[in-house]
Amino acid sequence: MAIALNQLGALDAARRLNRRELTAVQMVRACLARIEQREPQVQAWATLDPAHALAQAEALDNGPVRGVLHGLPLGIKDIFDTHDLPTRYGSSVYSQHQPVADAAAVALCREAGGLVLGKTVTTELAAYQPGPTRNPRNVAYTPGGSSSGSAAAVADEMCPLALGTQTAGSIIRPAAYCGVVGFKPTAGRIARGGLKSTAESLDTIGGFARSIDDIGLLASVLMRDARLRQLDYDGTPRIGMLRTFQWRLAQTESRDAFEQAALLLARAGADVQEAALPAEDCALVQLHADVMAYEAASALTYERTQARKQLSTRLVAMLDAGAEIDTAAHQERLARAARARERALRWFDQFDVLLMPSTTGEAPFFEQGTGDPLFCRVWTLFGFPAVHLPFTTGPQGLPVGLQAVGAPGQDQRLLAVGRWMHRVLQEG
Repeated sequence: MAIALNQLGALDAARRLNRRELTAVQMVRACLARIEQREPQVQAWATLDPAHALAQAEALDNGPVRGVLHGLPLGIKDIFDTHDLPTRYGSSVYSQHQPVADAAAVALCREAGGLVLGKTVTTELAAYQPGPTRNPRNVAYTPGGSSSGSAAAVADEMCPLALGTQTAGSIIRPAAYCGVVGFKPTAGRIARGGLKSTAESLDTIGGFARSIDDIGLLASVLMRDARLRQLDYDGTPRIGMLRTFQWRLAQTESRDAFEQAALLLARAGADVQEAALPAEDCALVQLHADVMAYEAASALTYERTQARKQLSTRLVAMLDAGAEIDTAAHQERLARAARARERALRWFDQFDVLLMPSTTGEAPFFEQGTGDPLFCRVWTLFGFPAVHLPFTTGPQGLPVGLQAVGAPGQDQRLLAVGRWMHRVLQEG
């Protein structure tokens, strides 16, 4: 049976579009048909203008091939500015907000021929308060946050690629809950101009796809690095299995995935060993939370002081707590984080990647919130690249996987080893 166009992987679709075997209009129509079918249940989109999307597609079809993303429909998390669509940041404070320019990441995608299909739902100001988006695997459950709509749209085959951001666990966690690949690059590798800031030292741009090759395609554009499209790997990967200090909070399905992965990867020829934890780093999760609160209180000063009645109670509480943190204490926390990061770098003398849970377990029920970023906070604090690898399910039939973390600046190696591992894990 022929595969529907909206089900094509990004790399496959991009090659067909570049060879003119497929038109951008055909791709957009297929994605819009899927959205029309599923959006009432999933609610992944904050703004969708089908006529505008088709007009962009027609312009691309009538012009030269513009780049490696030519004609590919993209979901854009609604904290990236777009000159042609509203950007509301998941908040009523910005209900009438229309930027005059694209965020740098969006502009890079358009330069490469990418087509902005629409804006995807974010949690309130990319923090905690959920939007309406449901998990496409089972709408009774959360898709995670804050990149809720982007993960759900890719998982539900509404678009092949989507942009997201991570300040705590906002790419890896929704990727895990929705069962797609999520990639958070090394901090600072993607320009953040035109992005609504939450925490200056933590905010990181990344994205979602349905395979490692597909996410490499998107990352190569965002990071302006063609090497990220070259992910063949024929070495012997050195994999450090890291239980972390939060292992006691991992649910059975995450523990089982961890043990299963260690066996499968070793059987496939990888050098798999347990990674030891430095005892002095047991408080890093709280350290990240404190850094985030302080920086969010600064970045969102206008909202905290001028529009607080339009904010959720939980966000106000975090911002007020962050505003009470002394600057000297914040600087000391950053110094502690830097020392811990230097210790963590030693792991990569022994390992190519670290492998650990992405989440405590399967997605919680929708009413319980967007889940805990517990297993992601440290790597965001350190700015290390991370990629989620979905490969199994839990007791409710929802996706479960693991995240691989690499050395800073070694994004291509992380994706190459990740691609090798993902194939092994999926084949079981």
